[in-house]
Amino acid sequence: MTDFTYDTVLSAMMAEGVRCITLNRPHSLNAMNRALIDDVARAFEDANADPATRAIIFTGAGKAFCAGDDRREHVHPTCEEEARDLVRAIQRATDAIVLNHKPVVGAINGWAVGGGFEWAINCDFPIWAASARGFFPEVSLNLFVTGGVSSLLPALVGLNKAREMLFFGDRYAAPDLLAMGLAWKCVPDADLMPEALSTARRLADLPPLAVRAMKRVLNATAMTDPRRAMDLETEATIAGFMDPETTRRLRDF
Repeated sequence: MTDFTYDTVLSAMMAEGVRCITLNRPHSLNAMNRALIDDVARAFEDANADPATRAIIFTGAGKAFCAGDDRREHVHPTCEEEARDLVRAIQRATDAIVLNHKPVVGAINGWAVGGGFEWAINCDFPIWAASARGFFPEVSLNLFVTGGVSSLLPALVGLNKAREMLFFGDRYAAPDLLAMGLAWKCVPDADLMPEALSTARRLADLPPLAVRAMKRVLNATAMTDPRRAMDLETEATIAGFMDPETTRRLRDF
């Protein structure tokens, strides 16, 4: 069984056919810096290319899944070229999670904020610990969501609920996310990884060709053109980065 090595992400086989990809910056609640963004993309690309991997668990080390942007290491883009490079890196990670062919089980613990919430939504089978929480702060910061969420979220919860979540940035508990259809399951905290492993084992035992086709076709038919959605998100996010209002709001956040 093959383990892959990255600076900010762990990627190891947990069982026959099951790989676990773990965000590994627990000292910062797995907040997103550029290294983490790039490592997530590489980890999923490598997992999808690995013949021994038939299902993937995605989780976070420590007390949180991912607490969004790392404010201590935030480097604000100084020009459109820098902004585009950053946003494309974020979208590359989503492409590797959503639009690649192996099923992803989310084991969502603690906080999932902003881009971390997006990664949780990117999972095919998102299982949330009962104490976990999620929200989108982007609009309040004069920014925009990425991760294909502008297409995925309405498909999962409906347009009206998606508007509420994205415009207002309210905080949601895991049981609420289950009720609205965003979480696939909500389990006691102690049961999170056992439930994720059990689900991933079931997926790994299924015929790979059928699993690959099912993931591809469901995403293509349930979502409104995810690649176009990510292109539109990219342009909206770049515009936000370039607006002086964003700098002020990030400073005060």
